[in-house]
Amino acid sequence: MAGISSRRKAEDLIKQGLVTVNGQVVTELGTIIDPDFDIVSVHGKPISPEKNVYLLLNKPAGYLSSVTDDRGRKTVVDLLPGVKERVFPVGRLDYDTRGLILLTNDGQFANLMSHPRYHMAKVYYAWCQGKVGRDAIKRLQQGIILDGDQTLPARVKVRKQLANETLLEIELHEGRKRQIKRMLGEVGHPVRELKRIRYGPLDLKGVPEGEYRHLTRDEVELMKHQAESGRSGKGHGRC
Repeated sequence: MAGISSRRKAEDLIKQGLVTVNGQVVTELGTIIDPDFDIVSVHGKPISPEKNVYLLLNKPAGYLSSVTDDRGRKTVVDLLPGVKERVFPVGRLDYDTRGLILLTNDGQFANLMSHPRYHMAKVYYAWCQGKVGRDAIKRLQQGIILDGDQTLPARVKVRKQLANETLLEIELHEGRKRQIKRMLGEVGHPVRELKRIRYGPLDLKGVPEGEYRHLTRDEVELMKHQAESGRSGKGHGRC
């Protein structure tokens, strides 16, 4: 929370004797402190938690939904030159998928937004091959078997239909790996282009591709409320 490192790397710093509490080196993981009174230092410098930051980014294709990449590829963090806090993406969008992705340094908020039990609604535009017929749409709406488990029911609308491709609007309440691409592949309509246009009540209005904005306090509270409602069954649930 102080922007020094990830949880895993923080453990390495502690093991290496680079962390002190009230001037005393601490090397035992799980040592309990009182952050309101104890002074924690790393490399001899006192640290304190960063303020919580909540960002909405309109991700272009060609960026990884991660903080770093060992192969040197561009990540979503590269699109945040004015953000000093150490933020990380909430969930992920594939490398070639565009659209709305959230970033934050608030782990509790990230869990609320991404954990399957909260059923947060996510809406996508998917250009796929061929004319998508009623039978395929019905299968998508009812759920598709992926890795032995049936997906939650999806809301599916045909937005545009051309001779050899169809634009679908798909609303999901879960986030399995490459879920939409795999679902449409199962019904015989491979995805050509995918874009997330909405996350809960948030959309991309006023945010050009490659740009970001900060969420307002009211938006953060609304997102938390919707997530909690989804868990209790008061929200979208298994629409």
